Amino acid sequence: MKQNFISSMIRVAIALSLPLVFFGCSVKQSSPNPKWEQLFDGKDLNGWDVKIRKHDLNDNFGNTFSVKDGNIQVRYDKYTDFDEQYGHLFYKKPYSYYLIGVEYRFRGEQVKGGAGWAYRNSGIMIHGQDQKTMKKDQDFPNSIEVQLLGGAGNGERPTANLCTPGTQFVKDGKVIKTHCIESSSKTFNGEQWVRVEVLALGDSLIVHYVNGEEVLRYNRPQLDPVGGAEEGKLLTGGSISLQSESHPIDFRKVEIINLEKYAKNPAKLKEVVQKLMAEKRVAKQ
Repeated sequence: MKQNFISSMIRVAIALSLPLVFFGCSVKQSSPNPKWEQLFDGKDLNGWDVKIRKHDLNDNFGNTFSVKDGNIQVRYDKYTDFDEQYGHLFYKKPYSYYLIGVEYRFRGEQVKGGAGWAYRNSGIMIHGQDQKTMKKDQDFPNSIEVQLLGGAGNGERPTANLCTPGTQFVKDGKVIKTHCIESSSKTFNGEQWVRVEVLALGDSLIVHYVNGEEVLRYNRPQLDPVGGAEEGKLLTGGSISLQSESHPIDFRKVEIINLEKYAKNPAKLKEVVQKLMAEKRVAKQ
């Protein structure tokens, strides 16, 4: 009897342990969704550097960049004239493989002295130079600019375009030296919120998305060539910054998914990216 009881208990224990074994295996085999990291906490600019043309690093001239109502606000209330004082708000950490999401809206009127092309114009600068290396009178960091434009109410004006301060790129197998090219996005008039995402995979691929729709892709981001070369030094990553170009703008969300740990595993990287981009993320009004 005692032996039968012990045998029965062993069988029960084994039976109970089987689901745990298989459950453990299934957890190990399934990959958790990558998590968004908030670069802006909605409270302050801790973790960010300010660089405004004609001013030293972290001289936030005229309180150009501030936080109010949970948004990063770019304002010019203390400017008498813009005077080409282009500014950039740099996140202190560089990135190489990542998906960044930014939600923005243009506000009010352009400050006196702003250039015509800078009307309802800002940008997300990626793969940029270190802010500490910018010269005092330098207007833009050498970078890939994901240009943010608002509609002027009188025609098409797409956003998430591409501009290239000190850089160039390859598209459809050809080196492109044109300073700015347009995306295929729709025009966003008024003061509506827009979400732009940028997938950057080192020096291989960059893709722009607007409210979940792909609008532009290109390859081999690089510095301008020197010595008559056709191509320049490839950009594997770099700084990320938000622009001040003379028109008031709000940024309510700046978030990133760091994909660096998948950089040496192309199959896994592809799987993760496909999973991320299967979800259409649209800015709520």
